[in-house]
Amino acid sequence: MNARDKLAALRREMKTLGINALYVPSADPHQSEYLPDAWKHRAWLSGFTGSMGELVVGSRRAAMWTDGRYFLQASKELAGSGIELMRMGEPGTPAMTTWAAKQLRPGQSLGVDATVISMSAADEFEMTLAPLGVGVEFLRANPIDAIWADRPEDSLAPVTVHPRRYAGETPQSKLARLREAMKMHGAKAHVVCSLDQVAWLLNIRADDIAFTPVVTAYVIVTDRGCTLYVDERKLSREIIRELRPFTKVAEYKKVWADLATLGRQKVTVWVDPTSTSRRVADTLKKAPLIRAASPLVAMRAVKNPTQIKAITEAHRRDGVAMVRFLQWLEGAVPKGDQTELSASDQLEAFRRMDRHCKDCSFGTISGFGPHGSIIHYSATPKTNAKLKRKGIYLIDSGGQYLEGTTDITRTVAFGKPTPRQKEMFTRVLMGNIDCTITPFPAGTTGQRQEVFARRHLWMAGRDYNHGTGHGVGQYLGVHEGPHSLKNIVTPPFVEGNLMSIEPGYYEDGRFGIRIENLAFVTRDEKLSTLAKTWYRFHAITLCPIDRKLVDKSLMTRDQVAWLNAYHKRVYKELAPALTRAEKVWLKKATRPL
Repeated sequence: MNARDKLAALRREMKTLGINALYVPSADPHQSEYLPDAWKHRAWLSGFTGSMGELVVGSRRAAMWTDGRYFLQASKELAGSGIELMRMGEPGTPAMTTWAAKQLRPGQSLGVDATVISMSAADEFEMTLAPLGVGVEFLRANPIDAIWADRPEDSLAPVTVHPRRYAGETPQSKLARLREAMKMHGAKAHVVCSLDQVAWLLNIRADDIAFTPVVTAYVIVTDRGCTLYVDERKLSREIIRELRPFTKVAEYKKVWADLATLGRQKVTVWVDPTSTSRRVADTLKKAPLIRAASPLVAMRAVKNPTQIKAITEAHRRDGVAMVRFLQWLEGAVPKGDQTELSASDQLEAFRRMDRHCKDCSFGTISGFGPHGSIIHYSATPKTNAKLKRKGIYLIDSGGQYLEGTTDITRTVAFGKPTPRQKEMFTRVLMGNIDCTITPFPAGTTGQRQEVFARRHLWMAGRDYNHGTGHGVGQYLGVHEGPHSLKNIVTPPFVEGNLMSIEPGYYEDGRFGIRIENLAFVTRDEKLSTLAKTWYRFHAITLCPIDRKLVDKSLMTRDQVAWLNAYHKRVYKELAPALTRAEKVWLKKATRPL
């Protein structure tokens, strides 16, 4: 069926069920960033494959809302589908709820799959639509499933243990800390829905979702016990033995019966409204709910010494792959037969030469020239640009290693860069360095600290339209809260947080620049006193920065000293794992300015 046929079939199903309109988000039951194939309802129905899109299907009209990253892609993929494209942020584009309300008569309802919408999003829907005279009907089954005949099966990837030599803490210890937090807030039970929280809490991993080694499961922790709800076909006898000391195992779907039992018993339950579905809340019924961020969010964000050592090792391994890639790139591009896709494939191949690398940590952004100016560009066979001998190339990529998750962006010049390109690259580099080297007192948030990354661009009347950094997990999600380097309020940094620092600059239709390192928040021993603790960032990404694009005359003495010291460390730590030719290349790439 094409998209028009699917919409027609869905409308017939909706009519049978008495549903007036249907909201179709990009979401799964666990509010995952990347979706399993079985939960890509919006993509299957509409034909639009971008990661961000919200669809509303009425009895006569259907519309898709997406942001500027996907305007071009969506217009092509939605052509002939009967679905209108709503360009978010553009003048005249109606709010989704306003448009949806106009498709309904007063008293009618918008249907929403309660399994895939979070409690907080469900609340917002109700509050927004109620004044417009429209209700929200939370459905126990998704009407699309009735027409999706070839819907993929759920993953049966085996569950593995994330060993203590990487995790640095046992599940028993984590559960004890969680129960202490529950006790302080008066909770007798905590429902864990977020897959990366499940994986972190119980030290387990699997390959159920692309790029993120998580297990599709729920966990209910009580003051006395713990139950993991998972497809038991994914568990070997060895894994069951590993889990037995600290958790019971039950079938994935049994979570609904146990949630209903908690509701009947009126047990006080802690739920995180951003990751807990409306269906979970409805199933708990009359149980008193503590609606707050899970304590696991803050616990997971602080890496212990064992994790710090392991994650640092992951970045050494990744640095070796990046050096091999950059050396190869320098020799391959002048031959004239490389493209954005062939380059990203080659980088993945270099990473996978390391047996500890299990996957990419996200879809690689490989953009040459004008494509580099598209912040979240994703090369396809149709857009795949050739890497020419002259121009700017941006590659943003990462790997999932047993020791940790990496995320790195480098921008390189083929041929001689222009003075304008050098100036803007250097301003981005200066911002990255200043954000890294500027100490900050305890209590500082990313909202304050990221200004240092933008300052040198602001001095030239320039800026970039994305956050400066995000938290990163350990062999888990490449984007991990609660901390960030953005102009939003987030918790203050603490020692052990792992952050990306990635300022950029983009000229539409010409080129893009971004330089990204990951860095730990560390205690500044020189500045700290008994009365006041000071922190600073310590970069752990190990990869040379293209000297050809650096205008030293713009930089301060401290900035030049940092870059020279950084390059000296890159060579010292990576050289032992390289061949003679690779060492020669790296020596040249890291020589002092």
